[in-house]
Amino acid sequence: MKAMLPGTAADAGRPVVLGEAAEPEPTAGEAVVAVEAYSVNRGETLQLDGGLDRRWAGWRPGKDVAGTVVRAAADGSGPAAGTRVVAHPPAYGWAERVAVPTTSLAALPDSVDAVTAAALPLAGITALRLLRAAGPLAGRRVLLTGASGGVGHYLTELAAASGADLTAVTATAERGARLLQLGATGLLTSVDGATGPYDVVLESVGGTTLPRALARLAPGGRLVWFGQASREPVTLDFFDFFKGPVGARITHFDYTVSDTTYGQDLTALVRLVGTGRLHPEIGTVRDWSHTADVITALRDRRIRGNAVLTVD
Repeated sequence: MKAMLPGTAADAGRPVVLGEAAEPEPTAGEAVVAVEAYSVNRGETLQLDGGLDRRWAGWRPGKDVAGTVVRAAADGSGPAAGTRVVAHPPAYGWAERVAVPTTSLAALPDSVDAVTAAALPLAGITALRLLRAAGPLAGRRVLLTGASGGVGHYLTELAAASGADLTAVTATAERGARLLQLGATGLLTSVDGATGPYDVVLESVGGTTLPRALARLAPGGRLVWFGQASREPVTLDFFDFFKGPVGARITHFDYTVSDTTYGQDLTALVRLVGTGRLHPEIGTVRDWSHTADVITALRDRRIRGNAVLTVD
């Protein structure tokens, strides 16, 4: 079958190339999905760059897919063949077919198309789990950095619906305009303009942004650190931290750690989209032959929200 393979030195610097891969060999608890659309995430671009471990030999990218089950799981779990689904496999999803654990997929209603669904998994699951980590948000002041990506759009809409007073930080006002429409009450182009104090800071940039955001916490506030989009190391002066807001906390967030399955969270996200309460922000939709170009555009921050590729 056809699949996107990591580029090699012979591929003129292209991060991925379309090639041939073996058909998936599902375990008893996995269904095979014929992929109709997939989404590209920043973490995958980092893996392709070598900035994150690829974890295993033979790794291929692809964690966000939507399509149709063509082979149901042998153990009887999950949906039947012919069911339209959205899924979050551990990898290999940028291909014509992929094996997915049945605990990592959700059925799609007719009202949610494959392109919309493909934008949900990683960004949407991360946003849901971040909100759980942050705790109740009704009436609380929230600062969100790096807000113009896929996670940021979901976080903004979900937090606003929960009653949060959320200020979003984006590189430019243009990139953040949609966040105001989704419920953000304030928009900044630098953490330096944030007056605070904030009950919760959701921080995804790293570098010098994290300590500056941390200084704007209210007493007893919580900073949830969930990304490092700047790719710059963070240096914290803990003496300054101890002299700062009394009782403030820093929480390291890992979206893979949860008491819910990916499938359960995808079911919740699909329900929200289907009822018009969540609106995936899709910055571009291209044929999958343009995947390398889309990756470059993501690296250069030329895409707001999610990037979705459709599979012929």
